[in-house]
Amino acid sequence: MDKFVIKGGVKLKGTVRICGSKNAALALMPATLLASGKYRFGNIPDLLDISTMGKLLQMMGVDLERDGRELLINTFRVNRFEAPYEQVKKMRASVYVLGPLIARYGQARVSLPGGCAWGPRPVNLHIEGIRKLGAKIDIDRGYIVGKAKRLRGAKIAFDVSSVGATGNILMAAVLAKGMSVIENAAIEPEITALAQFLMKMGARIDGLGTTRIEVEGVDALHPVDEVMIPDRIEAGTFLAAAALTGGNVKLENCRPNHLAAILAKLEEAGAEIDSGDGSLTIRGPRILKPVDVTTAVYPGFPTDMQAQWISLMTIARGSSVITDSIYFDRFKHVPELVRLGAEIDLQKNSAIVKGVKQLAGAKVMSTDLRASASLVLAGLVAAGTTEVLRVYHLDRGYERIEKKLQALGAHITRVSGQEY
Repeated sequence: MDKFVIKGGVKLKGTVRICGSKNAALALMPATLLASGKYRFGNIPDLLDISTMGKLLQMMGVDLERDGRELLINTFRVNRFEAPYEQVKKMRASVYVLGPLIARYGQARVSLPGGCAWGPRPVNLHIEGIRKLGAKIDIDRGYIVGKAKRLRGAKIAFDVSSVGATGNILMAAVLAKGMSVIENAAIEPEITALAQFLMKMGARIDGLGTTRIEVEGVDALHPVDEVMIPDRIEAGTFLAAAALTGGNVKLENCRPNHLAAILAKLEEAGAEIDSGDGSLTIRGPRILKPVDVTTAVYPGFPTDMQAQWISLMTIARGSSVITDSIYFDRFKHVPELVRLGAEIDLQKNSAIVKGVKQLAGAKVMSTDLRASASLVLAGLVAAGTTEVLRVYHLDRGYERIEKKLQALGAHITRVSGQEY
């Protein structure tokens, strides 16, 4: 397995271009199962998760071809309606094929998902929602098995807001007979992007951007082209890196309105931020101020930025409390940050961070995607050398992050697993 070797202490400076949204692409790709034909997606990031979803679709008979930033998809020859364990275990987003397969083909056999190795994130909301749309669903030896002649409209009220379940039910409902209502729907930008894509395909959806979505089912959809929105979490990660190092960085290809909660907290911590047309410029503070954060569903502070924020607060002048109200046990990065000299006390779903003057380089282990990002950020300011092991987690969600950081002046190199 590859690792990163980082020599900290460099203020990041320069310009970085943010990639297309991983989470939007992972929703739109399986949505192509809803209508046979050719699709062209632009601004597609080159990520392990995108490759994983592509291989899963290919197992179903989908033809895919990558051309630079474009992904060409042809769903004319879909002939298999199973998502096997061997592929699904690599990524939780694989469960997104469940709704489209049942809606379009009347059947699906999808392995229970895998992905990041932290916390229970059940798919019961997906299953119960599609059951309410009239599908017969059973769990058979680790597989979700669903059948339906045609789904029918229903009212689905989520107990908790779920991005994945909202996306899956939305894709299932667009071909259901009659009206469906999704209450307490997620309003994340990636869900809005999915809904807009479905509407371009011919779906009838009202309430876009609100927690109540109404879907009037149609008999058929048609293929269209789409360009992915920018990845707000990649943008947030680079903003945090600039603030942490006291740098001056311009982010291109981003949407400031998708980052409002993150930007507000960064300014509270002392950073100066200028917004442009599709760009942001951040100047890190000389002294970081401690800022408490509680994660929340969009438009609140994203749980996918919790780990990076903890890294930022490790060298703030004072104490801060970071609480994750979405995933209570998403703190596997904390012991690794402590190895770098951070002072962090975990209490249930909160991390109490007492800022230190200096982190110190050490060997640390990645456990999941965003935890890995937090360790890289900490390594950028730690004295001496930091080794971040198992960086394949980062390759799932950040396109060549070490190259982008190098372009900003960071001393970071990738070492192949075959070299050590």
